[in-house]
Amino acid sequence: MRLIVTRVQPQAQQWADRFEAIGHEAPVLPLIEVRGLADATAVHEAWLNLSRYRAAMFVSRHAVDYFFQAKPASDPGVQALAAMTTRWWSTGPGTAHALLAHGVPRPLLDTPPEQAGQFDSEALWQQVQTQVRPGDKVLIVRGDSVLPDGASVDDHDQGVGREWLAERLRQSGAQVDFVVAYQRGAPVWTSQQRALAQSAAKDRSVWLFSSAEALDHLRSLLPGQDWSAARAVATHSRIAAAARGLGFGVVAQTRPTFEDVLASIESLA
Repeated sequence: MRLIVTRVQPQAQQWADRFEAIGHEAPVLPLIEVRGLADATAVHEAWLNLSRYRAAMFVSRHAVDYFFQAKPASDPGVQALAAMTTRWWSTGPGTAHALLAHGVPRPLLDTPPEQAGQFDSEALWQQVQTQVRPGDKVLIVRGDSVLPDGASVDDHDQGVGREWLAERLRQSGAQVDFVVAYQRGAPVWTSQQRALAQSAAKDRSVWLFSSAEALDHLRSLLPGQDWSAARAVATHSRIAAAARGLGFGVVAQTRPTFEDVLASIESLA
């Protein structure tokens, strides 16, 4: 079975390698490119004020990586991570592992358990809602999506859940601040990548989607493409709905762990 891995690099290649190790053909066709900011001043300021926040929530592992890349190297205003009482929130295991890899103390990390049925803002809120008190401040670290014309818009991929979480926090009396740590945009395909996508739309390849934004980019990259013969595995209900909206003939929904994605793929065989 051929699997089209659409995740952002380098995660796309990591997943492809695991699939190929168990016998699946798994070409990589990233549908989102991620880059740092030309001006990270706002992230520097967030670091200087981080100890004033009850918690910092990260929408993705890219939010974590680019936030830490912009950490001021020797500013005395930035406390050591172990000295902070700030909680670190993530919606899923990938983001949680990234926080731990950057040195966040495990006792300060809040995330849905890996055996949870879902990894999103709703699941995170179940873990953290008792921490929040009126007057607390919570920082949400997110990305922006860059349109083809160069305009920048709020990164909508996590936007629905993130805004839901922000509203729950405000209802609990907390102040919510946002900071943009990275940018996301559509890839520029080579002729070989375009040919791969056109072939995979017709030959019953299974497309793997972990982002609704990726499906928006796919629509733009192949306008008018017939997807009725294509199959997809999506890691969230919103992503599954976007795949059906694009016209995929078969769409399976699963949790975002490798094992669950693999089981869903094999159910389509």
